[in-house]
Amino acid sequence: MGASATRKNEVRIIGGAWRSRRVRFPDRPGLRPTPDRVRETLFNWLGQDLTGRDCLDLFAGSGALGFEAASRGARRVTMVENDAVAWKALQENRETLGATAVTAVRADALEFLKNHRDPHLQPHFQRYHVVFLDPPFADDHWPQLLARLPQHLVAGGFVYCERAQPLAALDGWAVVKRGRAGQVSHQLLKRAEHAS
Repeated sequence: MGASATRKNEVRIIGGAWRSRRVRFPDRPGLRPTPDRVRETLFNWLGQDLTGRDCLDLFAGSGALGFEAASRGARRVTMVENDAVAWKALQENRETLGATAVTAVRADALEFLKNHRDPHLQPHFQRYHVVFLDPPFADDHWPQLLARLPQHLVAGGFVYCERAQPLAALDGWAVVKRGRAGQVSHQLLKRAEHAS
């Protein structure tokens, strides 16, 4: 293994202020960090610089997507993780990086979407420019997720989806970009009314 190779249970941030810094994550069921190649494609789609954007990493896991977004200037990154061990590792990585724009919330993803309100604009939901969805491949919460997400998106906001197979039923959503790398299918969605 060369000096630049990523060790097991580590993922390398590939761009922005923390480029080449590594984040450590625990062995947990279903935790599968987004591969470097896929992250590179995703952030090319999003334009590399996320300055001023608010991001939600809904099944944070290793935190690879959320920390990548923060590294590229996101104003605020909310990471949601239900697993206590993975959530603790997110907190530790946040401290190590000095990632003041990142908040790690321990919660179930669907419950978070149902209950998370903007503290300054009650009773409205918090809204985001980019939402990252990378749940364990065995989970099948997609219909509920896609139904609840519109109220959490700013107009023209993006939803990134990562799964074993591309999403087929996309009522009200348009696929802006799509790709495949090995076992990973990835799509970038917008609400249909904002896709033109």
